[in-house]
Amino acid sequence: MRARRRELGLTQEELAERAKIDVKTVRMIETGKRTPRPATTRMLADALQVHGEARTHLLGASTPTGTAQPIPAQLPPDVYGFVGRAAHLHTLDALTAAPGNRPPAIALSGSGGIGKTALAVHWAHRVRDRFPDGQLHADLRGFDPGGTVRDPAAVLHGFLGALGVHPERIPASVDERAALYRSLLADRRILVLLDNARDASQVHPLLPGSRGCLVVVTSRDDLAGLVVRHGAHPLGLHLLSEDEAYQLLARRLGADRLAGAPAAVEEIIAHCARLPLALTITAALATTRPDVPLDKLAAELRDAQGRLDTLSVGDPAADVRAVFSWSYRTLSPAAARLFRLLGLHPGPHVSVAAAASLAAEPLVRTRLLLAELTAASLLSERDPGRFAFHDLLRVYASDRAYQQESPDDRDAAVRRMQGHYLHTAQAGDRALATHRNALATPAPPPGTLLDDAPRGAEEALAWFSAEHAVLLAVLHQARNAGQDVHVWHLAFEMSTYLHRKALGEDWVSVQHLAMAAADRLGDRERQVRTHNELAGAYFSDGDPATALDHLQHALALNEALGDSSGLARCCLNTGAVLQSLNRHREALEHYEKALRLFREAGNRAREADALNAVGWSHSQLGDYAAAVAYGIEAVALTRDMDAGDHAGLGAALDSLGYAHSRLGNHEEALRCLSDSLEEYRASGSTPHQAEILAHIGDAHETAGDVSRARDAWRSSLTIYDSLDHPAAVELRAKLR
Repeated sequence: MRARRRELGLTQEELAERAKIDVKTVRMIETGKRTPRPATTRMLADALQVHGEARTHLLGASTPTGTAQPIPAQLPPDVYGFVGRAAHLHTLDALTAAPGNRPPAIALSGSGGIGKTALAVHWAHRVRDRFPDGQLHADLRGFDPGGTVRDPAAVLHGFLGALGVHPERIPASVDERAALYRSLLADRRILVLLDNARDASQVHPLLPGSRGCLVVVTSRDDLAGLVVRHGAHPLGLHLLSEDEAYQLLARRLGADRLAGAPAAVEEIIAHCARLPLALTITAALATTRPDVPLDKLAAELRDAQGRLDTLSVGDPAADVRAVFSWSYRTLSPAAARLFRLLGLHPGPHVSVAAAASLAAEPLVRTRLLLAELTAASLLSERDPGRFAFHDLLRVYASDRAYQQESPDDRDAAVRRMQGHYLHTAQAGDRALATHRNALATPAPPPGTLLDDAPRGAEEALAWFSAEHAVLLAVLHQARNAGQDVHVWHLAFEMSTYLHRKALGEDWVSVQHLAMAAADRLGDRERQVRTHNELAGAYFSDGDPATALDHLQHALALNEALGDSSGLARCCLNTGAVLQSLNRHREALEHYEKALRLFREAGNRAREADALNAVGWSHSQLGDYAAAVAYGIEAVALTRDMDAGDHAGLGAALDSLGYAHSRLGNHEEALRCLSDSLEEYRASGSTPHQAEILAHIGDAHETAGDVSRARDAWRSSLTIYDSLDHPAAVELRAKLR
């Protein structure tokens, strides 16, 4: 009775006034010195707003002096071999150190098998002394394989019994049980561990009203309602770190066994995706088969489709596929379909637009479905608008796709996804290289959603950078599926970006995939274009000899095809490589041929490039007056043609500035080079910015201003070092 009175904020005098009895009687009933008569009981019950079967118990709930209250101790056994989670344990300790500042609940969320229960139980054992009135525990079975989700009323019945309430005195309704539960806990310090909650609504009736108590809830749901409505503190669990995964295996298998097979251990950790459940199952398999080498176990896990079978031990609670299925079965049909289709995406992450293309769903609906998957801990939002799941969930999603989606539906989804990346990459490439002459790409399949076209080079580079790893994965996926046309086009659309970012190694590998695709297609035009791209890639990567080999192949193919535009492009590229080998006279011959062919074809954009190249060759041959004349013409033509060609204009201004510097026109040289730097900044080409800064330093040195020369060279060196560019060596020598 005392607890209920305090819960209502009443003094003894106020309760006596409400019940129309004297204060002395209230005091005697609360101290157990007097048992209320039936009439008094009714009046007190009405005053305390208690109804039904809870009346009698509540009014007799105060413990007579000398009678001990039951102290429940329901925590499951502590977790054997618990390792890691130091940051989470520290957070839990910090949140609960001061009883007055404790949140009413802590919501531990994460995917199946991530170790939520293990962390909660282990931490609860560490701090049980902070809750001297006991610990309550219930498995809410929110994701139980049998579908038997616990009713909060049944959980409350068990809790009330553990708190000493006689079964006959437990009220019938969930609301009355919850009221009695809160009353009994009002002045006590009890830890309540609610494991495997389905959602926030299942937890609401199980929350005590006292700040002296603490509830820890684990769930695959993010329990956002609990956070919003009751101020619960959310704490998400993610995969173990590499070190923690190693510690888990070492604790169970012994450090010596792991030390004998380091490569196998690394592979096991990778194939288990650092998921605690998968690592624990693998350790159990290794323990029960001590004569089986770890490298053999690693080989069993290597096959993606067979991996889930290996991680099955016959117990649904310790079977990775079964544990994932419990979450999967709770999804809406549309979210379950999207989850399956995401298993066909090669990773490592997926944008909303790409997911919408996979499912052929509108963008807004896709966002809602992704939110449902994220709330169910089957997906995580790594960055705003970009989602991912760990490798084992990806394998499970793929398994569901192959079990539940028809071959035609799977193929259509993949083609929509690939169409999304190809056509968005094409739009980005056009923003980076406005005058690039590309072959027509296949039309995107119906249902493909494209990202908004980038508004300029900066947005295009940002999109390519964000999708870099995904584009490489999509490229390899298309190669493995024999989709040669898609492989070639996607490789082509990535080239400008890879060049601007000085990613020579990726550029080379991507173009070798394109060349293999062009060879399989028997397409000579694609072959010649790929030879050009490979030449650029090898040249960018510091291998001009190999670049020249590819250009010679391209020249021969263009001659055979009678393609004058292609021949002109090859001549322009060949001149650049010869220039780098100090073969300036040969370079000039190729540049002049390219200029003639571009003029004959009426290709003004490429004519401007050729004018710049011819002018640069004259500079290298010492004819600076001719270089200035060609440079002025190149700059004027580029500006007249398209203000958006920042890279082309930057190159022309650079060449013109160099020639002016050599003629002693220092002020004009620095003006051209400064304008060139701004154009390259607008184009987003980091290596070219470093190159122009180095040229600005050279111009200052020529003008006799060594201090400013050093400043520019240092700025250039900072960029080159960040790119691990070979030009940094020469620049350091200059600075010395």
